[in-house]
Amino acid sequence: MNCQRDTLAARLRPAALVRLALSLALIASLAAVRGAAACGPFGNPPAKVIAGIKPDCGHGEMLGPWRDADGVSRYACLYEPATANRDDKLPMVVFLHPSLFPAGTVVTTGLLELGKEFQLGSDPNHPGFIVLAPEGRKTSHYYPAPDHNGIGWDNWYRQVNPVGDVTVAGVTYRENVDAAAIDHFVAREIATGKVDTSRIYMTGWSNGAAMAILYGLNRHNIAAIAVYSAPNPFGAFDDPCTQTPVAGVPANDGQIRIFNPGVPTMHVHNACDLAGICPNGEEMAGELRTAGVEVRDAIVNSDGEPTGVCARYCGTAPMGESWWRDPLGYSLGLYHHLRWPIGWTAAMLEFMRTHPLKPAR
Repeated sequence: MNCQRDTLAARLRPAALVRLALSLALIASLAAVRGAAACGPFGNPPAKVIAGIKPDCGHGEMLGPWRDADGVSRYACLYEPATANRDDKLPMVVFLHPSLFPAGTVVTTGLLELGKEFQLGSDPNHPGFIVLAPEGRKTSHYYPAPDHNGIGWDNWYRQVNPVGDVTVAGVTYRENVDAAAIDHFVAREIATGKVDTSRIYMTGWSNGAAMAILYGLNRHNIAAIAVYSAPNPFGAFDDPCTQTPVAGVPANDGQIRIFNPGVPTMHVHNACDLAGICPNGEEMAGELRTAGVEVRDAIVNSDGEPTGVCARYCGTAPMGESWWRDPLGYSLGLYHHLRWPIGWTAAMLEFMRTHPLKPAR
């Protein structure tokens, strides 16, 4: 009897596996259809909010709370050097933290130490710069697990028009609440009179780098962008609503307009980076250059030296790779990704310094 039962189970198992595979394929197909149906002129719908986050700013000043359009209390960390004053204004660097890690991550970048002494402005007798580190929210993401939910930035809903809310075909689309929060804290610091408004720069790490690029490409008060290891904010990993950035009016929902295409942009990333971020970053650089954006693409090896090419053993797919296809990307690439490139921080700041805001024509 046991033998007969085992034989029957053996016969049923392949059929059950086939049914399971077909069911999963159907679910995936339906999910793809739902994702495609949800796509609009600004990509994906706004991210699902899970919770707000209150940061630990260490020796900095915590700004907030300020309530965003979703009713979530927003905060930022502010680090002003002792030389900051209204009479001798300083440049400001806005740092956006990586997903799953809070604003306090800025302490690992070297920016706070350099903020006391690096000449980011034009006056060698007045060095230093202000660092502003807004805090994201805990939301849903289109990244592989465990980063499908967590602290971060919604770069998938790309309604970051500088005028705020907009109406398209009779439908009103709210401004991206993360962009609005960054707007708020930038404006708050500018109001102190301590900021050289010709030298406001964006930087960020990973998901924060993606948001810094999306934000900077749409704000005329941003002089330059220099980020580390950014997934393409216009299409990476599990994003069902990818879009191509364009400088003019979009031809369809597959394109998204950027309002500040003249902003110089620097992207430092690893030849072997997490989940194929290197080829994904190359895809982004090509798209931005086509849209008229000046991009300095700095690919570095494990020693931080320029290499100029992606390591094929860490993924080759332009949208990034899944873990089962890219085991080195999720091990060695992850190791690289979690290290801020300290040796490149000064070079990123120098890129900013040489690109002050151009006078309005």
